[in-house]
Amino acid sequence: MKLGIDVSTYLEELSNGAKYYKEGKLIDPLDEFIKNGVNSMRIRLWNNPYSLDGKSYLGGTCDLKNFLDLAKLASSKGFGIYLDFHYSDFWADPGKQFKPKSWKDLSLDELVEEVRNYTLNTLIVIKDSGIDLEMIQVGNEITNGMLWPEGRLIEHGDDERTNYESLAKLLKAGLDACKEIFPNALRMLHLERSYDLKVYDEFFSKMEENGVSFEVIGASYYPYWHGSVSELMANLNYQKNKYHKIVMVAELGYAFTLEDYILNNNGNNDLVVNNTNLDSFSFTKKYPFTIDGQAAFIKDFLATCRKNNVDGIYYWEPLWIPGDNICWASREGEEYIGEEDKATRNEWCNQCLFDYKGNMNKGFNEFK
Repeated sequence: MKLGIDVSTYLEELSNGAKYYKEGKLIDPLDEFIKNGVNSMRIRLWNNPYSLDGKSYLGGTCDLKNFLDLAKLASSKGFGIYLDFHYSDFWADPGKQFKPKSWKDLSLDELVEEVRNYTLNTLIVIKDSGIDLEMIQVGNEITNGMLWPEGRLIEHGDDERTNYESLAKLLKAGLDACKEIFPNALRMLHLERSYDLKVYDEFFSKMEENGVSFEVIGASYYPYWHGSVSELMANLNYQKNKYHKIVMVAELGYAFTLEDYILNNNGNNDLVVNNTNLDSFSFTKKYPFTIDGQAAFIKDFLATCRKNNVDGIYYWEPLWIPGDNICWASREGEEYIGEEDKATRNEWCNQCLFDYKGNMNKGFNEFK
């Protein structure tokens, strides 16, 4: 079973002075991951994560330069590289799939051509930079489609969703370009809602009907939102056996605390997982949100995945600790995705494998 990490924000962390420690000694966390047998790095790519006047959206500023710099660093340490195309200028997920600013007025046919050309040109630059890719993900958490509205799946209550034909055209454009430039790289389609076998079966049956060729089914799994581990395993096993694909957990996380790193912060309610919204999560808490609880969850989760022949697991942003200028979004980024009501801060840091001061958590050594 392959183990990997998504540390797309790592260079932004380092540029703002982040430091990481093991038993009080300063370390390079990438070297420590390699020692654990974690040897694949997932890196997200946004088209143009800057405002019209050139201000960064932050969240790692995951443009092509960040990808190239981080991929070269990771490759030098022994990581294989897994590229995650968002096809957006900023965060893309099930609730938002904004087209890049420069694509906003394109028709479906024009978008298909742009996806192909952008993917080809980006991959040519990566290849010419001496970087090899072991896996490429076309679209991020595309359960509801991508490049909205043209590529959005349309809900009809409990009935089958529609507009798969349009989505398939966009995906094929990207996937075919991947095959052309990196013929040996695995190609992934990545969904969330990983408890929902029916949704996955509908999605991948439609991909099959529309001739969409790929090798890997990827799923996000955060137990706060995505059901029980047994539901996840049932879904992945079903998809693997029916569609004969590699199956991976492309994103994984678990909190080690519910305390905020900002003191007196209105009841600690600005972390994604916190002590004011826990009751709304649709899962039964088996592991406490403590250093020990996080470690126990990771240990048991990996054991269950190995038992169920899951092919890979990627821990999402284990190094995204708090710091000056370390934010999920700048004001400009929030404006792009229409989420100006949120604070510009690090809202994910209690999912890291290091505490708020950069000290290694026990869970780090269970991810091995």
